Amino acid sequence: MRTWLRDHGLLLANAGLFAVFLVGMALSGVRVYNANQVAHHDLTVSLWGYLHTGQFVEATFENWESEFLQMGMYVVLTAFLFQRGSSESKPIDGPAPQDADPREADKRKDVPWPVRRGGWILTVYENSLALLFLVLFLMTIVLHALGGARAYSEEQLAHGEAAVSAWQYARTAQFWFESLQNWQSEFLAVAAIVGGSVYLRQRGSAESKPVAEPHHATGA
Repeated sequence: MRTWLRDHGLLLANAGLFAVFLVGMALSGVRVYNANQVAHHDLTVSLWGYLHTGQFVEATFENWESEFLQMGMYVVLTAFLFQRGSSESKPIDGPAPQDADPREADKRKDVPWPVRRGGWILTVYENSLALLFLVLFLMTIVLHALGGARAYSEEQLAHGEAAVSAWQYARTAQFWFESLQNWQSEFLAVAAIVGGSVYLRQRGSAESKPVAEPHHATGA
């Protein structure tokens, strides 16, 4: 068990932190929501009821959407673009193992089964990481629109105006403001790690070059 925990510690730690912060978001969110309901002389909701509100759904998937966009674009951009000196970039002056054609791999070795199978399955597999984030991004942007439309419609109805569909909401400035305010921050964070890793170090981190590595050294 100890060896298994060590081998999967990075994933488990992030999954655990995600769960803690999601619960914290829900607990604090229901208090904010109910305080607003009381202020407007409306009915309060339970925690379970709050999880079904447009406000919670919109806030949750609005954030997930930006994260999946960031990671998906990062996967794609790092396949084609370089940053000299950054640990986040493939080497510029030499071959990168990520560029090796899997069709030329030794099938006798322990390679993933799509590599042994070849054909269209391999074509999908060699792009599967980017495809994963594309699917997750599309799913979350739809859920953002659905939750946002519900919350937006509640505001509209409270002011004597008409409710909107998810498609109508996705065409409002409000929807794009919610999305773009998160998208810009995600790419700022990426730019910070790409540029910061040229000159700064963190001993022991896979996201950093070795501490004694020169600034101009690129990639692993």
